[in-house]
Amino acid sequence: MRIRRSLIDLDDLAAEELDQIFERTAQFERSPPGRLLAGTGCVNMFFEESTRTFASFNIAELRLGADVVNLAPHKLSLATKGETVEDTAITLNALGISIIVIRHPEPGFPQRFALAFDGHVVNAGDGVHAHPTQALLDIYTLREEFGELRERTIAIVGDVLHSRVAHSTIRGLQRLGASVVLVGPEGFLPGGYAGNGITIQRDFDAVLPHVDAIVLLRIQRERFVEMPLSDADYVGAYRLDQRRLGLVRKDAIVMHPGPYNRGMELDDSVLEFAGWRYARQVHHGVGVRMAVLDFLVNAPSGP
Repeated sequence: MRIRRSLIDLDDLAAEELDQIFERTAQFERSPPGRLLAGTGCVNMFFEESTRTFASFNIAELRLGADVVNLAPHKLSLATKGETVEDTAITLNALGISIIVIRHPEPGFPQRFALAFDGHVVNAGDGVHAHPTQALLDIYTLREEFGELRERTIAIVGDVLHSRVAHSTIRGLQRLGASVVLVGPEGFLPGGYAGNGITIQRDFDAVLPHVDAIVLLRIQRERFVEMPLSDADYVGAYRLDQRRLGLVRKDAIVMHPGPYNRGMELDDSVLEFAGWRYARQVHHGVGVRMAVLDFLVNAPSGP
């Protein structure tokens, strides 16, 4: 019997499988992959707003030839008529759906769905827990820039506590041997994150001359009630701006998983910085997600 693989977080992929996905991404970006998912039913269920992730999954699925259905939350019996996760999974299985891509505000929701669904589930972001495909495209962008990451130091700056992207990216960078420096105030970055190759710094300026890449994070205001410090205090301590860019190494790059808030975690000078890689990250979203979908459906698996 064929094992149905899902991607809930990067822990679901072995190190060699990460390399396979990155190699497939490069191949797909060089030339169109063809209809590798022809006849495969794919449903996208996004219970939270999305631009980059939703659009790139749609493009990836269509380029691979999948039969794509986008289900808006307000049209789902799961959301409006009290249908259970298990019964929704039974319904989609009976309709011949093979892939479910889910974004949901509840941590663990994609995992719950995967336990009930006889197909492949891809986590497109669940609460503050994980966002594995965003982490993959961010890491792919770093590898494109630097190659081997084992000797590189990556700073992740801002609201780490509420960032599902950061949580997945940290896992991936640890497995690839990169040094990870987390930067932010206690309210967004508790001391418990330190350890296993991860260090915590509160002084952003002191970190900047020593890192190869800076990953800025948006403050996830929708995930907490009250700011742990004022906007002005956050900007003063942790915004990347013209002055702080003067402390950054010339060969360093700056990234952001998006959406970014001008004036808060960065100012317009960052968008003119030679090392600004946001557009490359977005570009790689389609290739990475094509590679993930192809891997889950078509890669050889155990008995």
